Amino acid sequence: MKLTQDVLTLLDEVLSLQGRAQAYRLETPLMGAVPELDSLAVIELLSALQQRFGFQLHDDELDSSLFATVGSLVAFVREKTGGVQLA
Repeated sequence: MKLTQDVLTLLDEVLSLQGRAQAYRLETPLMGAVPELDSLAVIELLSALQQRFGFQLHDDELDSSLFATVGSLVAFVREKTGGVQLA
């Protein structure tokens, strides 16, 4: 649960959602549903995720399906961090 909360907090910060992301659930759609999540915001969000969670992203890992839902984004971060719940 901590990982999901951390991802939601980053979404709030990067997209300037003013707390709206805190109401998002794992099934909440992102790409195409959140107007603030445009191509530039995707780059900023990926950079913030890498910095916060300490992983490197390779070009061949990029796929729009990562941003389909909150759950798909959280699952990707969990995979990149080895499933570790970060404090």
